[in-house]
Amino acid sequence: MAGKKKISTKTKTTSTKSDIPVPFSSTMESVDANPPIPESDKIALSMQENVATQSLDADGSSDGSSSEADPEISGDGTDVIKSDGYLDSHREYFRQRYAHFKQWVDDIDANEGGIDKFSQGYKDFGLHVTPEGVRYREWAPGAREASLVGDFNGWDTSANQMKCNEFGVWETVVPNTAAGEVGIAHGSHVKVSFVTGSGERVYRLPAWSNYVVQNLSKSPIYEAVFYNPAHKYQFKHKRQVPPADLRIYEAHIGISSPEPRVATYKEFTQNILPMIKDLGYNAVQLMAVMEHAYYASFGYQVTSFFAPSSRYGEPDDLRELVDTAHSLGLSVFLDVVHSHACNNVEDGLNQFDGTDHCYFHEGGLGRHEQWNSRLFNYGQHEVMRFLLSNLRYWIEEYGFDGFRFDGVTSMMYKHHGIMYGFSGDYNEYFTGGTDEDAVVYLMLANYLCHKVYPGMVSIAEDVSGMPALCRPVREGGVGFDYRLTMSIPDMWIKMIKEQADEEWSMGHIAHQLTNRRYQERAITYCESHDQALVGDKTLAFWLMDKEMYTHMSDCAPLTPVIERGVALHKMIRLVTCGLGGEGYLTFEGNEFGHPEWLDFPREGNGSSFHYARRQFNLVHDDLLRYKYLYRFDRAMMQLEAQYMWLSAHDQWVTLKHEGDKVLAFERGNLLWIFNFHPTQSYADYRIGAAWGGKYTPVLSTDDTQFLGQGRIDMQVEHFSTPMEWNGRPNYIQVYLPARTAVVLRHE
Repeated sequence: MAGKKKISTKTKTTSTKSDIPVPFSSTMESVDANPPIPESDKIALSMQENVATQSLDADGSSDGSSSEADPEISGDGTDVIKSDGYLDSHREYFRQRYAHFKQWVDDIDANEGGIDKFSQGYKDFGLHVTPEGVRYREWAPGAREASLVGDFNGWDTSANQMKCNEFGVWETVVPNTAAGEVGIAHGSHVKVSFVTGSGERVYRLPAWSNYVVQNLSKSPIYEAVFYNPAHKYQFKHKRQVPPADLRIYEAHIGISSPEPRVATYKEFTQNILPMIKDLGYNAVQLMAVMEHAYYASFGYQVTSFFAPSSRYGEPDDLRELVDTAHSLGLSVFLDVVHSHACNNVEDGLNQFDGTDHCYFHEGGLGRHEQWNSRLFNYGQHEVMRFLLSNLRYWIEEYGFDGFRFDGVTSMMYKHHGIMYGFSGDYNEYFTGGTDEDAVVYLMLANYLCHKVYPGMVSIAEDVSGMPALCRPVREGGVGFDYRLTMSIPDMWIKMIKEQADEEWSMGHIAHQLTNRRYQERAITYCESHDQALVGDKTLAFWLMDKEMYTHMSDCAPLTPVIERGVALHKMIRLVTCGLGGEGYLTFEGNEFGHPEWLDFPREGNGSSFHYARRQFNLVHDDLLRYKYLYRFDRAMMQLEAQYMWLSAHDQWVTLKHEGDKVLAFERGNLLWIFNFHPTQSYADYRIGAAWGGKYTPVLSTDDTQFLGQGRIDMQVEHFSTPMEWNGRPNYIQVYLPARTAVVLRHE
């Protein structure tokens, strides 16, 4: 029943940075060489627990109809305690939260025909061509009058007035022409005009607009366009079921060109997708797709939630991009922003019906002061329809295979993480500071995506360490498949900025890389878009700084700064990918050591595009040294594709030697050895190993094709000795050059 209202007394939440130990993670202290490794250093890695294995229908979906007898939600929400006994003192909280979730499901079942139907609101709301004409439907309970206006009726507010039902849903039909043609021409501009409760007439973009455009020569305000092309793009390839070993390439369409301008969907399809495939990544994560009025917001100030950004081209261009990615075997994820909305009134959702609480909380509760944005009222029935339908829309209309949910911490806490540091005390998560409406929305979102689209992937940008965030909804968890390991990039930047190489702690590195919740998977990374933004620098630029301008040519001397920077760039990425999580992510360009930072055109930089681009030309210039880092990243991704350590069940840290600066571990049936010492090389260095037999190198950071010195013989064979070492039943002896990592397979 469209427009059914749900009364709620709950509120809302936010995001901050924290780096805290959590129960059931691997706690790894610095140790001397060769002691037995405690059991806590062995991590059992969970496998795709939220990903169903059933086959998909032809359209990539399954029967998503819900019922009171749904076995997925038959429990009481306390099963999460089985994997974390410390949660037992909060058993009643989980019961209440799960009851809240189930109440939503029951309410939707009773009044909307199930979550499958409820989440297809984009088929009912907004502008739709029907046999009788163009039907327009909008929820605006605070308005007294409403009219659809546009080029088609000369912007006459009396021509197409709308009628309102008891739930605040307005509707009108623009009849077909006498010749039987659609009453609104494709490409014409439209708006909805409201008379507010105070009697003021206002004009808004339809909330469900699927195409909006901006003409900066006239105004920065976006205009809604009726998008009804004669021939809509037809997908040729099915949606992907993302693999268990995710290797994600994070990208922004607009900056994906060396030229100082906004790049397009078509250019990304033609130029960037083949490169991503060549590198060996298996998923693309697209930022800034949901339309946003301010380009420099990096896509995080969304104005039109159902419209792909027109800066990069038309909607069908995005469909072609996703379809082409699928043809290459790449999954495509959308960076979805449901944590807040742009503060804009004329081309956003703010004050949509003349009130400040249509889609948002009223007053200060509905405002994020740091972000200058509006906060959704997740307890409102029509807001829930809007957001769940938004997820469904991007899957059905554009073929996305997963979502990265931005600002999850901001959503989950009433304090939004502002001036709040999480200590790890469970009371911080399960008491009055948590926004239950927001958490339950996230549970419903994950429940919907996993139920209707088996294999769909959801990733949470959470820095709070919320327990059970990545446990299935059926257990009482929030239902995400992965969380981002947001403390790891901070660790690397802090070490590079504040410590000499000789001060790097192997125990600290190992602890940070493995400090994640038991049975909750994580996407690890050295740097994402956050680390590239103005005010910060890429990892390569922190390591090599100004010498990247003068000594990244093969014609220039290989200075100590460049040699160190290239070596550590490779080692940092390899150890992070090998030990840091159950998935791996890089931000475009950083794989080859992109210099400088990101800065979008704005008043403060003279509206320059100079830093709002990715200089892929650096890789293709054979005289430059960026090609070596590109080759290494490709070799690393290809090795993961072969051995799939990201989805391996076990990993074991064998050695953390602080004096020698040696770190070794086992994962994916491979033995990984890192010598971070800046000057000391070691001959016949003993490394404990689980497996007896022959070991041969499969990857070395010191290979000459990666600008190394070639000190590791890739043909040498190492044979194990059956004697306990480092707490392992065997050992091998290897040559470890300074600032070098080597990965060995065993036979």
